[in-house]
Amino acid sequence: MAPQLKLVTREAKKEKTLVRVGDTVIGGEKFIIMAGPCAVENREMLLEIADRLHRLGVTILRGGAFKPRTSPYSFQGLREEGLKILAEARERTGMPVVTEVLSADQVDLVAEYADILQIGARNMQNFELLKAVGSIDKPVLLKRGMAATLEEFLAAAEYILAGGNEQVILCERGIRTFSNHSRFTLDLSLIPVLRDMTHLPIIVDPSHGTGNRRYVSPMALAGIAAGADGLMVEVHLDPEKALSDGPQSLYFNQFEKLLRDLEVISPVVGRQLDLSYKMPSEATWKRTRPLRIAYQGEPGAFSERAVYQYFGETAHPQSLVSFRDVFQQVQTRECDYGVIPIENSLSGSIHENYDLLLEYDVAIIGEFKMRIVHNLIAHPGTRLEDIRRVYAHPQAVAQCRLFLSQHPEWEIIQVYDTAGSVKHIRDHQLKDAAAIASAQAAEKLGMAILKEGIESNPQNYTRFLVISPEHIVNEKANKTSLIYSTPNKPGALFRTLQTFAENNLNLVKLESRPRSGRPWEYMFYVDVEGSLFDPAVKRTIDALRGMTEFLKVLGSYPASA
Repeated sequence: MAPQLKLVTREAKKEKTLVRVGDTVIGGEKFIIMAGPCAVENREMLLEIADRLHRLGVTILRGGAFKPRTSPYSFQGLREEGLKILAEARERTGMPVVTEVLSADQVDLVAEYADILQIGARNMQNFELLKAVGSIDKPVLLKRGMAATLEEFLAAAEYILAGGNEQVILCERGIRTFSNHSRFTLDLSLIPVLRDMTHLPIIVDPSHGTGNRRYVSPMALAGIAAGADGLMVEVHLDPEKALSDGPQSLYFNQFEKLLRDLEVISPVVGRQLDLSYKMPSEATWKRTRPLRIAYQGEPGAFSERAVYQYFGETAHPQSLVSFRDVFQQVQTRECDYGVIPIENSLSGSIHENYDLLLEYDVAIIGEFKMRIVHNLIAHPGTRLEDIRRVYAHPQAVAQCRLFLSQHPEWEIIQVYDTAGSVKHIRDHQLKDAAAIASAQAAEKLGMAILKEGIESNPQNYTRFLVISPEHIVNEKANKTSLIYSTPNKPGALFRTLQTFAENNLNLVKLESRPRSGRPWEYMFYVDVEGSLFDPAVKRTIDALRGMTEFLKVLGSYPASA
């Protein structure tokens, strides 16, 4: 007989639970990485690992101070001394800490030092411990027991929620089966099932799930594809000498490659990897005021989702009517930053925003790409054959041209915003009309999706820029954007391009735009690999100033994968 579940199911709460740890949100648009050694072995080792993980952009540090071990002779952890070292690492790097608690009488002690309390697989049905963490105001990471069913796993979470603590993160870490090819069997089929059944965020632990570092990365990638909200991965400076779980701990070069692969695959499944170094320097864990982020469009627009994917759910998106409004609000500092689309893989550049980058005194401080999945949206109960008109943004029309060509009888009415088109047909009760927009817009406005994925090519990505009222260049910047004009004489453009080649700099974008008020003369937008801190980039910019009529550095920032 299945256990009674009143709090953890989708019936109890329709919207997803977002677990907040400082500025980090687990369960939102960003894919979270928890990384660190299995055990805190000594102060020097833990602090060096924390520093290296922080430089890589990892947002949450894991490490065991209390270690449940099968053998009484194995390393049991440094206990409170280990907790103090973890707290020092947090103070030093700003990374929140997750660590395991073994018994109810340890809860207050561990909660004093940790940001997230972990309930290990062996303790999933330690009901007194579950009740104890249910009474505290700290997030709890609950690992699935080695032989626990889905219902038993959720019932354990129910204990914590019933105690009053709703900040629960579920973790699939492998179960015991008849197979012996890996330490455990990582049950990734559980992830989509949990997605349907519960509102709680879900992470995957491929380190314990496989027990072999060779298989951690493939299963980590599979975890994000399955729909997990994050990963818990064990990393060590010298796994061969680790006091606990060395065979499953990644070397740092393996971990760095995994991060690169995750950054590439995450937009494919509609997520962004949460790398702290890509955030503006003011947007750190110590900031007290939510960031105001300007975007063009109605709530539910792709640009609003882009705000959350870059800045996280703690940001306050500010909906504006036009792109010009976004630039204006950022330049005047009424908003902290702006998020603007600059080009799409199917429909090309958004020229208006290139022109506004020239006109306004703002700087590019970041970029990322987001997969755009378009949907045909109408009133609930509307059928495809009822449609006579389609409201859509011009970019959406261009990106869905093949689908729209199959319905020549439809009148295409272009509007300024994707989510705004859904709002229009809802507010005006247009039962014979549909809109092209995101699934989020349909959900927010209570509308129905008639057909999913109507874009002409599934590789439909939009590159977004993050703009700031001032230049912010962090140490991870590896791309610089410029705009310049050349004299109207033979070879002028060639000489500027030759300068990049002479300094061994790779141009990744070159686009021309007409100069306002100067017919048949052009401005050139250039994206080049390298940072303003790079001597070769500095030399090139200095040389360009002597051969151009106008030059503006638009920004230097971390490039998207």
